[in-house]
Amino acid sequence: MEKSNKLASVLTDLVRINNDRIVGYEKAIDELKPEDEDLKMLFRRYATESRQMVTELNTELSRLGATPVEGTTHSGKIYRVWMDLKTAISGKTRTAVLENCEFGEDAAQKAYDLALNSDADLEPEQREMIVQQKLRLRMGHDEVKRLRELHQVGS
Repeated sequence: MEKSNKLASVLTDLVRINNDRIVGYEKAIDELKPEDEDLKMLFRRYATESRQMVTELNTELSRLGATPVEGTTHSGKIYRVWMDLKTAISGKTRTAVLENCEFGEDAAQKAYDLALNSDADLEPEQREMIVQQKLRLRMGHDEVKRLRELHQVGS
């Protein structure tokens, strides 16, 4: 039973970090200016991607007999309050939005690293799902970082 609880806890954490990512990108979309439609489209894609990951993870939780998860992490809520404060001080610039998104992507990578390095007894299929999701998130992270760096150079 403990094995199942550890595994459910790991998967629950990943659902919540993806829910944080969805909320974060929806917030970023709201903060962008109308001329930032390129970023809005990208961020919508990332939110959709995380919704798909949540579905995959919740399906696995159900298979294990655990309750599917809704909601975000406590740290994600704290992060969004910090983002609101930072935005109030620095403004809703494209660079600030990209910096905030990169910070969120860093947090997602850490959560996936923790999951893969946990002592939960992941089945090979579960490990593969987590590895594949982490790779997809890494591509998003790298794109956000590239855009932020590109924008800082152009500023």
